[in-house]
Amino acid sequence: MNRLPADRISTSQTTIILINMMLAAGILTLPRVATEKMMTPDAWIAVIVGGLISMVIALIMVKLCEQYPDKTFYQYNQVIVGKTLGSIISLAVVFYFLLLAALEVRVMAETTGLFLLQGTPIWAIIMPFIWIGLYLTLGGINAVARLLEIIFPITVLFFIVVVFLGLKIFELDNLRPVLGMGIKPIIDGVPATALSYSGYEIILIIYMFMQNQEKAKKVVLIGIGVPLIFYTLTLVVIVGALSVEGVLSQTWPVLTFIRGYEITGLFFERFDSLLLVIWIMEIFSTFIVSYFAVAMGLAQVFKKDTKIFYWGVLPVVYLIAMTPKNINSLFAFGGWISKFGFVLFGTIPGLLLLLSYIRRKNT
Repeated sequence: MNRLPADRISTSQTTIILINMMLAAGILTLPRVATEKMMTPDAWIAVIVGGLISMVIALIMVKLCEQYPDKTFYQYNQVIVGKTLGSIISLAVVFYFLLLAALEVRVMAETTGLFLLQGTPIWAIIMPFIWIGLYLTLGGINAVARLLEIIFPITVLFFIVVVFLGLKIFELDNLRPVLGMGIKPIIDGVPATALSYSGYEIILIIYMFMQNQEKAKKVVLIGIGVPLIFYTLTLVVIVGALSVEGVLSQTWPVLTFIRGYEITGLFFERFDSLLLVIWIMEIFSTFIVSYFAVAMGLAQVFKKDTKIFYWGVLPVVYLIAMTPKNINSLFAFGGWISKFGFVLFGTIPGLLLLLSYIRRKNT
């Protein structure tokens, strides 16, 4: 694929794509998942550690991309390890993004059906969502980037307002004692944060489209740093407001937290529905970028037109999204995806970078 001017994205657009990829369903589920794994109020420490690990892995990815600036991951891994093994690796990455896209769609449908459109069948919520996503991704990476530029500032502003308005029910004692059970729960809790940080690996795909590739390291550090701040703030405030026991008793603790207070006299006295509407846009962002990565990967592996796969993948996403039978199986599905992604992107880019250095040294 040639880099056409219309395909290029700016540094700020690349950063926003990374941030939006991570600020999706994870922020709604992270407090419960992390706290359930650790059973202590120290989940926020695990989130920080998980974010720092993600930064290191992302920098390795950037270093790998720098070796092949005019190719996507799907193309240059075949140069490094050969066509057959490279195609297998590419299909594994495609499979990951496919699962991630389906997960985001299903989480969106579950939360929408529970809080906004009670009684509406899951399929009726999913169908228009994925069709709109298809329409947008057909416009290419530029159309996606421009939409995310609109969504991101709205999300940031509203999230900050909602969190700080809720500090009236915050209790610092709920976060004590710090490290009361030692460091082991934190080590055990770091993998539980993997799903929330899922998304930074998209740099492997969109690096080729960057106008200023020399700024890629800065992009990934900011792109992961912003969600790290969001997630840490979320864990501190939610656990501080609800306590560990309160978080564990709620399926969607963030929404429970927002429902726990009212601000009399404002235009909106209850913010949970408004937050959901805005956060659905974030989930949509993750879906469309993942969908873009799936279609591009299949097109480059099989040497076909991308539009064929945009249309062909649509029913597959729908079927996978409908697979979880209930909310518990949905959380289990998300946990499996996070583990799969952690292993896949925690090992493959580093190995490919090492092999790339060896290959270049021997030629």
